[in-house]
Amino acid sequence: MTLKKYIAAFAAAAICAGAAAQNTNSGYFVDDYAYRFQMNPAIDNSKNFIAIPVLGNVNVGIHGDLHVRDVIYNVNGRTTTFLNPAISAEEVMKNIGDKNSVGADIKIPILAAGFKSLGGYSTISINARASVGAQLPGQLFSLLKEGVSNNSYDLSNTRAFGTAYAEIALGHSHKVGKNLRIGGALKFLVGAGNIDANFRNATLELGVDDWRITTDAELNSSVKNLTYKTKVNKHTGHRYVDGMDLDKFGMNGFGMAIDLGATYDVARDWQLSLAVLDLGFISWNENHLATTNGLKTFNTDRYTFNADKDAANSFDNEWDNIRDDISAIYELEDAGDTGGRTTMLGATLNVGARYTLPVYRKLNFGLLGTARIQGKYSWTDWRVSTNIAPLKWLDGGINMSTGTFGVGFGWVVNFHPNGFNFFVGMDHTIGKTTKEFVPLSSNGSLNLGMNVLF
Repeated sequence: MTLKKYIAAFAAAAICAGAAAQNTNSGYFVDDYAYRFQMNPAIDNSKNFIAIPVLGNVNVGIHGDLHVRDVIYNVNGRTTTFLNPAISAEEVMKNIGDKNSVGADIKIPILAAGFKSLGGYSTISINARASVGAQLPGQLFSLLKEGVSNNSYDLSNTRAFGTAYAEIALGHSHKVGKNLRIGGALKFLVGAGNIDANFRNATLELGVDDWRITTDAELNSSVKNLTYKTKVNKHTGHRYVDGMDLDKFGMNGFGMAIDLGATYDVARDWQLSLAVLDLGFISWNENHLATTNGLKTFNTDRYTFNADKDAANSFDNEWDNIRDDISAIYELEDAGDTGGRTTMLGATLNVGARYTLPVYRKLNFGLLGTARIQGKYSWTDWRVSTNIAPLKWLDGGINMSTGTFGVGFGWVVNFHPNGFNFFVGMDHTIGKTTKEFVPLSSNGSLNLGMNVLF
């Protein structure tokens, strides 16, 4: 696999990754939204509930500051990519930032329930979860679009990752004194797999008389029974990783995490809240490493080109030689199973403030700040909401958000007549989409769920 294929695959995977969001922040201040405990474990519900399996709290969404419309274009009525020669490099690059991040989270509920017990409120949930993300430098798109037409390209810190696991979460919240309520959840994790690709250093310096290329890259694949497929470069004799095989899927790790939260009634009309979610780790049993074995450098001034296509040093022949020599720099070697490896989860911090209107207590206003703490994949979101419960069986709210992924509009409607609950909402209202229903802005979500109340 060539360097161009590696980075093109990163770009495609990152942009096309559609997945489910972990929680719907639009429901944070809606009193009868059953899953507020997943955003702050101190929050309780007025009623007990049992989720309808798989359908209890379904989220679908993507987020990013690299948008589908930045890489997908319409040319003469036909959909094409930014690589189409009819689209100028200037037009493409004006939409691409120096650093571009995209990602998504998946949480599929298998089972969930909440009930009053032990003088407080207890919850149990079983979920299948996954996270994917990528960080892509702007010069990567410049290289893909322009080829080697510039003097230098810095592709360092090109990264992509994915992780999947199952969790069993046991939570409880309890009131302490008159104004304070605290809660927490203990999570047991079973790891399915983790893949992390990292080009720590990747630079191309193309001078008039010489070329210099440096790379330092590795690929960690913590997936049980995985093996790398390899291929030999006929020019250099170097054997390199050219793909993956999975013999038989199996669980590959175990871990633990905790959620902690608190709410405090400052006055009758004001409440402050704070929560930190997913503080934990997964220890993987197998990890298969592919690597450049540190920093590699290629430097040459020995290539000369002849315009005669039949000459021994014709452009085509010399380009083949250059390509084969360069390939040894970025081709990853199979280092085998390196044993155990531990990765941290991406933690989430929620900070909220709520004001209930004294003259009409069915109406409240909220401010929620959310920060995802995950190294280079971290992001923030601030959300101002208006929430109302006009009927005993109906409540919901609307909100505006701003943060790492731009400005958005969110909403949620929650029906909860006797014995049944149905809700639907969006943290980022979906605008125009592709034919595959991927939002052109790369920001969109849909949340709905059905639960039994008792």
